[in-house]
Formats: sequence, C-alpha cells, structure tokens
Amino acid sequence: MRPSIFTIARVVLLLFIVLAVVPAAFAADRDKLLSEPGVYGTFAAFSLDADWGRQEQAIRIGQLNMLRGVVEQHREKVAIDLYLLRGLSDHADLLFRIHATELRDTQQFLLDLQSSLFGKHLKTDGVMHGLTKKANYVPGMPDNIKAELKTPSEPGSKPYAIVIPIRKSADWWGLDQDKRAAMMQEHTEATLPYLKSVKRKLYHSSGLDDLDFITYFETSKLEDFHSLVLALEKVKEFQYTRRFGHPTLLGTARSLDEIIEILAQ
Repeated sequence: MRPSIFTIARVVLLLFIVLAVVPAAFAADRDKLLSEPGVYGTFAAFSLDADWGRQEQAIRIGQLNMLRGVVEQHREKVAIDLYLLRGLSDHADLLFRIHATELRDTQQFLLDLQSSLFGKHLKTDGVMHGLTKKANYVPGMPDNIKAELKTPSEPGSKPYAIVIPIRKSADWWGLDQDKRAAMMQEHTEATLPYLKSVKRKLYHSSGLDDLDFITYFETSKLEDFHSLVLALEKVKEFQYTRRFGHPTLLGTARSLDEIIEILAQ
C-alpha cells in the first residue's frame, strides 16, 4: 500500500528532529583536511534519473533527508562539499567533493549514499581520485615570484567551482628536470595576474586514476578564469598536455540545505 502524504510528512519531521541532535563535536576537522598534504580528494558526479521528478514532493523531501542522514553519518571521518551542476553542465546534476585521510572512508560514504533511498535515483557520471601534496617551488624560482604566490585571494564568496582533469604526455615525463622546471616557471608566471580572483587546488592522481592531475578552481569572476585558461594554453608546457578536461565540470557551491531545497521543488 502506498504511504499517505501525512505519514510521509511525519517521517520527514522525525528525521529533522533526529538529525538536529547529532553533536557537532564529532565532525572531522574540515580546515585540516582541506589544507594539509597527504589527504585524498575524490570528485563524484551524479545525475538524477527520470523517476526522481515524477515523485510527489513529500516523497522527494523524505528521500533528500536520507541524503542528509548519510552526510551526517560520515562527517566524523570525511569532509563533504556539494555543488549544483544542473543548469551549467550537461555532464551531471550534482558533484560531491570528498576529502579523507583514508580512501576507504570515502568509499564507504559513496556506498552508503548510493544504497540510500535518495541514492537509488542517482546515476554515476564519473568518479575521480587524487592526493594532495606539499607545494614545492620549481628549482631556481625567483624570490619575487615565490612572494607573489603567497598573495591571498580576494575576500568574499567564490560561488563558481570548476573541475578540470589533466593528463600529460609521455614526452613530458621524459624531459630532463631543467627543461620541465623552465616551462613550469613560465606556467607559474602566466597565473600570477589571476591569483587574487581565482583560487586553485591541485590533486595528484597518477596511480590512483587514469589521470595525472585534478585541478579544482573557485572564483566569483568567470571572465578571469576564462582569461587564465587562455593564458595557460599559450605557454610551452601546454603542448605536452594530452587531456585537458573531458569532462570540464562547472557548477556552484551549495550548502546541503540549499541542495535539498532546490531538488525538493
């Protein structure tokens, strides 16, 4: 027998009450996970199936609160960021960026997500893994460039997020250290005008995925990001890039509450 709207509403209310009393003290140290080296970063993109939109709103709300429950269940070990891709990307509807010190903790979160009532409506469009490393300056990098690289980004929110996977050619890895260092210095110099308006985080993927790097960007000025990419395409290092994007994921950073409100409509 199909549950009544009244019954579903009671279940949803109960979920809100239960989740509201989950102690925040057990949350993972988000700042530490996002700033320290040796942390695994996973980008998991999903699309909602056609059945999702055919359900009554109360049922969708109930299932979305199952999503909330899964996130709360795992936040002790992983940091989870959500992005709305729908409307800006034809590759997926949602993107989860997950940081963890153990990749198996990310795996368990994704397994629980996909086995939930909400997850039954998710189609996996792609999962990419990388590892953060301590930033190393190119040998011989001038001190003035090192100083500029420490320039803080502009204050304020950066609502747009862009994810670009990168694969270098075999020729790149075959170059001697001096040639690669010279080209990476040119690459770095091309990024300097955009340090304040475009924030970047790099993940190393070799051996973890069919990629070499995952580049993650945040900005409030997409025109500056556009100019940054054009500048990078002109440097010598770019000719050794075998894959740039495919897919390129563009979306907006959203809170869990915002995602639930949007998808409940």
